Amino acid sequence: MSPLNFAVNFFIALFALIDPIGNVPLFAAATSGVKNKDSRLIAVFVSLFVLGFLTFFYFTGLGLLAFFGISLPAFRIAGGILLLLLGLEMAREDFTHTLAGDPTQAVGEGVAHARRRFEQMIVPFAMPLLIGPGAISTVIIYASEAKSFGYAGLAAGMGVIVAVSLSTMLSFWASPIISRLMGKIGLAIVVRVLGLILCAMAVQFILAGIADSTHGLILKKAAVPYQQDKSAT
Repeated sequence: MSPLNFAVNFFIALFALIDPIGNVPLFAAATSGVKNKDSRLIAVFVSLFVLGFLTFFYFTGLGLLAFFGISLPAFRIAGGILLLLLGLEMAREDFTHTLAGDPTQAVGEGVAHARRRFEQMIVPFAMPLLIGPGAISTVIIYASEAKSFGYAGLAAGMGVIVAVSLSTMLSFWASPIISRLMGKIGLAIVVRVLGLILCAMAVQFILAGIADSTHGLILKKAAVPYQQDKSAT
């Protein structure tokens, strides 16, 4: 596999896991009532957070988890539990109001106001919704593969992370248009449906973590169902 093929595969996997386009309705809900200029600033802050966090794990890899004595299965289970709690809140409550925050604190504009709103969104929006255990695991795995290509592989991997971060920013810049088209009721419906999907994804993370840390407790086709289907065909 060439560095180009490595970069293409890495980009597809990371973009699918972060799913900036699918998270546009959530970003629109989180920035409801915010001026377009401030919404774009928040999108820049989110993309910089994605860039910095993924770059950190790309170069530290498993070393950080090993330093704290944390295995990848344990990280998957913990991330799955966080995602499950988030998904339940999205599916059962007015999550758009929760993401939007306290309206009494939403007054203001400019960089300082955008930074305060972003700080409120770091958990759970930026992490673990955007950067979850799947994205972190993928970055760590591809970082180990990049070593076989030397500096070209490391540069290709960093280029992929920059491209995904830029794609996230551009996708979120379109959120005001999405917000106007869907309205509050439409956003609430989408968020609740995404909450149900997120609950299923969280359970899948937990099943995969248990399957990786035990022997025969979880069926392999339950932990990685579509991978099994592809291998069987």
